[in-house]
Amino acid sequence: DDLAQVLSGKHFLAAEDNFLNAGILTDLLEMEGATVEIVENGQLAVERFERCEPGEFDAILMDVQMPVMNGYDSTRHIRALERPDIKSMPIIAMSANAFAEDIKLCKESGMNEHIAKPIDFGKVLEILEKYL
Repeated sequence: DDLAQVLSGKHFLAAEDNFLNAGILTDLLEMEGATVEIVENGQLAVERFERCEPGEFDAILMDVQMPVMNGYDSTRHIRALERPDIKSMPIIAMSANAFAEDIKLCKESGMNEHIAKPIDFGKVLEILEKYL
């Protein structure tokens, strides 16, 4: 199907501190032919993105509630990096907090979209298809 084509060969960076959620996300993306690298908090996401080659990741999936550095701060740090690829990098929030205020905070911190938890994988595919 079309969605599998969209994700096939894509590589994602995902910041997710919950081991179970990280595993589910990995399984779902891999079933669609994508690969995902999981980091456990926002600080690690910033550090990993700083080290990546332009084009290495197709999008960043960002949990909002994480230890060390939350998703909002992590996104702000990533968006502030002096890199040519950062403006076009899709950063998708994944959060149990789905109130209008939370979604507004996501957008203000530089995230492109917000996906409510528990994750509806159909929604994830739909959003990724829009950006990839």
